[in-house]
Amino acid sequence: MTKAKKQQNLIIISGPSGVGKSTICEQVVEKLGAFLSVSSTTRTQSETERQGREYNFLPRAEFEEMIQNNDFLEHAEVFGNYYGTPKEPVDEALAAGRIVILEIDVQGALQVKKIRPQTRTIFILPPRSRDLRDRIDGRGRGENEKTKKWRLETAGREIAAAWQHYDHMVINDDLSQAVQEVIDIINGKLKGQI
Repeated sequence: MTKAKKQQNLIIISGPSGVGKSTICEQVVEKLGAFLSVSSTTRTQSETERQGREYNFLPRAEFEEMIQNNDFLEHAEVFGNYYGTPKEPVDEALAAGRIVILEIDVQGALQVKKIRPQTRTIFILPPRSRDLRDRIDGRGRGENEKTKKWRLETAGREIAAAWQHYDHMVINDDLSQAVQEVIDIINGKLKGQI
């Protein structure tokens, strides 16, 4: 398999908070046997999270050393915590011929596309903006109104950027249909944007 073909197996799935992208990613991984990259972060691990499942939780000094060593495909600092996608597991999975899914934000996606332009990008949209507010409210994460407002404002900026930079847009109105559309895009059955 050529290097360009391997990079076409690198898929970025993004979307605003509450749109269901994690559920879509989990189902796509299960159905395709794809590799889902686990991001690293310096934020504190919650009681319900497990090391290596939601994130690789790292001390700040270790994360910064990895930045210096160019060990990330992309990284960013958000609210005082680093987040990033380690290169090594992604490259190993690609070398083995697997489809690799990165569930990252728009900022990270643009960084990856700059260094690996063959990467395919899919953005998950809510059916209506009001649905996003309802989903964020219904997640039961105990977020205050300020955090919810920030998430909605961020969602608006991400959606605008996605229309400019992403290869495909998928509306998550019906979960099974959205999952199938993502699979069809990955398998090359759907071309271009909606």
